[in-house]
Amino acid sequence: MSIARANRMTPYLFLAPAGLVLLIALFYPICYMIYASFLDWNPSQRIGEADWVGIRNYVKLFSDDAFRESMWVTIKFAAVVVTLEMIIGVGLALLLDRNIRGMSVLRTLFILPMMIAPIVVGLMWRYMYHPTVGIFNQTLTSWGFEPIPWLSDGSWAFASIIIADVWQWTPFIFILSLAALQSLPSSAIEASKIDGATGWQQIIYIKLPLMLPVLIVTLLLRLIDSFKVLEVILVMTNGGPGLSTEILSIRINRTASEFRELGEAAAMSNLLLIVLLILTFAMFIYNKAQELRAQRLRAAAEDTE
Repeated sequence: MSIARANRMTPYLFLAPAGLVLLIALFYPICYMIYASFLDWNPSQRIGEADWVGIRNYVKLFSDDAFRESMWVTIKFAAVVVTLEMIIGVGLALLLDRNIRGMSVLRTLFILPMMIAPIVVGLMWRYMYHPTVGIFNQTLTSWGFEPIPWLSDGSWAFASIIIADVWQWTPFIFILSLAALQSLPSSAIEASKIDGATGWQQIIYIKLPLMLPVLIVTLLLRLIDSFKVLEVILVMTNGGPGLSTEILSIRINRTASEFRELGEAAAMSNLLLIVLLILTFAMFIYNKAQELRAQRLRAAAEDTE
């Protein structure tokens, strides 16, 4: 083997162990799940004993009112939490993008919620939402208001899981937005100040447009993650009352564990995977478009020189 060929092969040899682990830990389970979605399979059978039913599981899902409701709850939950988290997170970043005493302490406090395990977050909020001994209803009662059925009423339960998710994941948006703000070119901001731009004008016409690439990637990352949330809602409400907080992840879990329909659960998992892949490819396409745009701008700048 020539030295040049050996040099070309060296990176692939180093990547081979990681590729093998990825193949075993990721691609094999996905292929297994895709195959299982075409079977009438329950936990009492081996997968080889299950009957082949083709696309029956998928057809059954789209005629299942409970599945459609879970999909709608998932979409609604993702849209609301991501919108609120983007507004609050970016707003906090803009507010705290200045020299403040104790800023390092504030940043540490802001990121603490997303460092807590999801199970702990679910238990913590469940106890705070308790109808009699929870801190929220105790506070409302002491102020003379009626207690709120946080987790026993469908509308309030949905609002409750949104509040918990926003509390936990707004710091993620805040940190990335603050990093984007602090990496903005100071020349553009100084030029806007010289031209007499107000603080709001700087935010609307300078800071937010320059932050847009980071904000779009951040939004897509949170959107992908919001479709996968499970533990917090499972601990807080277990999808209830009724189907008011049953997101797709909980529906998949119930279909596999309670209803013992592994084929249907695999079909649901595949549909969720397709949604996540679409969002992931959208993020990659956007990043690639940004790279091409940056290359064109650099080329245009070199031509002018």
